[in-house]
Amino acid sequence: MTNSVNIRELVLDLLLEINEKGTFSHISVGNMLKKYQYLEKSERAFITRVTEGTMENLILIDYIIDLYSTVKTNKMKPVIKNILRMGVYQFIYMDSVPNPAVCNESVKLTIKRGFGQLKGFVNGVLRNIERNLENIKYPNASEDLVTYLSVMYSIPKWIVEQWIYQYGVEEASKMIVSTHDEKRNEYVTVRCNEMKASVEDIIKILELDNVEVKRNPYCNTGLYIKNFDYITRLRAFNEGYINVQDTSSMLAALVASPKENNYCIDICAAPGGKSLHMCELMKGSGMVEARDLTEHKVKLINDNIARTGTKNIKAMVKDALIYDPSVCEKADIVMADLPCSGLGVIGKKSDIKYNMTPDKQETLIKIQRDILKNAVKYVKRGGCMVYSTCTTNKKENIENMEWLIKEFGFAAQDISDYIPKSLRRDTVKLGYIQLLQGVDETDGFFICRLRRS
Repeated sequence: MTNSVNIRELVLDLLLEINEKGTFSHISVGNMLKKYQYLEKSERAFITRVTEGTMENLILIDYIIDLYSTVKTNKMKPVIKNILRMGVYQFIYMDSVPNPAVCNESVKLTIKRGFGQLKGFVNGVLRNIERNLENIKYPNASEDLVTYLSVMYSIPKWIVEQWIYQYGVEEASKMIVSTHDEKRNEYVTVRCNEMKASVEDIIKILELDNVEVKRNPYCNTGLYIKNFDYITRLRAFNEGYINVQDTSSMLAALVASPKENNYCIDICAAPGGKSLHMCELMKGSGMVEARDLTEHKVKLINDNIARTGTKNIKAMVKDALIYDPSVCEKADIVMADLPCSGLGVIGKKSDIKYNMTPDKQETLIKIQRDILKNAVKYVKRGGCMVYSTCTTNKKENIENMEWLIKEFGFAAQDISDYIPKSLRRDTVKLGYIQLLQGVDETDGFFICRLRRS
């Protein structure tokens, strides 16, 4: 261990922070890696893999522990439960770590955290599981498909049931399986800033830093990159040649398709990817107001503005739930990428699936509609609103679109010209597209374009 840092203890701290305090996993892991960036790359990789892997497989891991423990996970002390979880993850998914070492390190960690009286329990449960790794009885798909999919892919049952109800068994199964696709996070998705250089020149800059680059099939300015340590150490990032942005987010800006000298409002903009993209599509003309709720979120936007040197944008703290009469009927385009249940990105942010509930979904729908009631007033007559979410729930997506059309007289616009041919389906002529993880090579994402009469 570098400088006597116990990396397993760091993993335990992360799991406790995520599971007991409700901190977002990507934020917790990012902060930890930043704090301990002096660690060897292999040690940082271990921290990331065990933390994210344990979270990704939490329901399956708890299922296994409960089979072989006299005390069930929901009755265990948080420290003990999470030590066992990370131990079982290493048993099942990390052949490079010897099983006896996993048991020994788990016992040491139990003692170090002040639970020496439970070291025998931790050792006994892990040894019992280790002896039975080849004999674990998993749920049977033919007897109970929902339970099988829920346990084997660590997706809460209610999400499995919702996806099957809304999309059918075949597509729901693809969506569920995709959340465990090891290749999904192999590359980081970035967008080239053509205001600074051509895509070809940006690729050359990246390759000079030995970054592996692939072209994005859905967006001409999109790239997939890998084989680098920290993106913040890349010249292409620091000098504003690239922005980290998911493909689905790029498509939302392309569907907005702002024209030169347009005035655009992005009402929930942080960290600013779509806002900056719209600035570039307007070739530096016009203005984008990038709004968000807190100073912290607006700082993220301003950091990206400063890094890219973008001029036709201003960031501001604005609560989208509070109507702003100063921009009534002034915007050519309103971008409304709203807070949602996030079920389209659980393959990247696994804690979302454990924290979301059907009741929370219903609350979010009310918030979405309260925001949209304000947002529609900002669109000038003849202007457009692009409504998008990173979820798959039809109530948050197509039903909100239909509500906007019915309640406010907006008209759906054919978006065929903005969507790459390989993604086009019948719905694009009706003004929207629902992307599904595992079915499309993107996150689960909804985009619609509506014009104010």
